[in-house]
Amino acid sequence: MGKIKIKNIRVFAHHGCLKEETAIGSEYSVDVGIRSNLSKASFSDKLADTVDYVHINRIVKEEMKLPSKLLEHVARRILERMLSELTNIIEAEVSVSKLNPPINGDVEMVSVILNTKDLE
Repeated sequence: MGKIKIKNIRVFAHHGCLKEETAIGSEYSVDVGIRSNLSKASFSDKLADTVDYVHINRIVKEEMKLPSKLLEHVARRILERMLSELTNIIEAEVSVSKLNPPINGDVEMVSVILNTKDLE
């Protein structure tokens, strides 16, 4: 068993419950962690034997383009799509963070973290 982590995928997107948030947009950061059997890839040195993190990055960017009111919804879409397109994932976790959220305070970010176990 092994882990792959992709940290701080930066995207500009239009998520939020307020009209202003979806109109203006905001900066987001997405982290992805995956558990998979990496043993075969560690011997074969073949991309087909592992989880392609370029594919994961593409999924994140495409799903972040689709506006949602809630970060929970975006995180779920990312997880579900990774599970449907990348068959060798055993478990995954996605953290979607809105940077400098408009919540009347000096807040660096607000994050929502979902795990594949949360989809059940």
